[in-house]
Amino acid sequence: MRQKRVVTVQDISCLGKCSLTVALPILSAMDTEACVIPTAVLSTHTGGFSGYTFRDLTEDISPIADHWKKENITFDAIYTGYLGSAEQCDLMIDLFERFRTEDNLIFVDPAMADNGKLYAGFAPDFPQQMKRVCAKADVIDPNLTEACLMLGEEFPGKTGYTREWICDMLKRLCGLGCKISVLTGVILTEDKQGAMAYNSETDTFSEYFSDNLPTSFHGTGDVFSSALCGALVRGQSMERALKTAVDFTVDAIRISAADPENPRYGVRFEAALPGLIQNL
Repeated sequence: MRQKRVVTVQDISCLGKCSLTVALPILSAMDTEACVIPTAVLSTHTGGFSGYTFRDLTEDISPIADHWKKENITFDAIYTGYLGSAEQCDLMIDLFERFRTEDNLIFVDPAMADNGKLYAGFAPDFPQQMKRVCAKADVIDPNLTEACLMLGEEFPGKTGYTREWICDMLKRLCGLGCKISVLTGVILTEDKQGAMAYNSETDTFSEYFSDNLPTSFHGTGDVFSSALCGALVRGQSMERALKTAVDFTVDAIRISAADPENPRYGVRFEAALPGLIQNL
């Protein structure tokens, strides 16, 4: 089988497992050619560290895309993560238009918020910018906070909602323009956590839940998104891809919880890669 090629557009944190330093090894382990457009370089990720350096790479995005277009490069998927500005959102919309084909996947992780609030550095109107990017996607996978911000809903907390509310939110997310919406970090019963999805073209829902572990780590959203995107590119159905991504993320958290290293460095996903590969 021909190796799939995925380009992922995210920042690089030189220390701390998130964004490109998570996406690259996970996609590579899933036997996809992982290509990158870095949006910024940071000395560390922003969770748990202060005084980090930041170099914006917005001006490099279009020249990279221009060169690829000149070389007639094509991609089986375009996967975007953390975008730092409205200008970068505009550039992603242009990238989708230039590299979209009849059968490739546009996958958007609208990484901008968690626990009821935007990440530091984002203006209050940034969710409106991200909505424009999501409108052009095939699949989006916000967490509950990001979904609420884009839809103008009050964040209900990690557990203050029903299955019916989640289903309504998934349909409304597809109303932004994407074909499939996925909500991550869904907790419907105290002992289980997972993800639910809605396909607007078939009007069907899918879901998968695993153990709700009593701990959390930075970067788990990036771990989940990278595994989900890779599974879909490899041809897994949404139902199976949700299982692949959730099980991998939970395995990584379980391994990390047994490691005394400070959790601010990120989830120990590397040790869970053999199970991910076996799943494929």
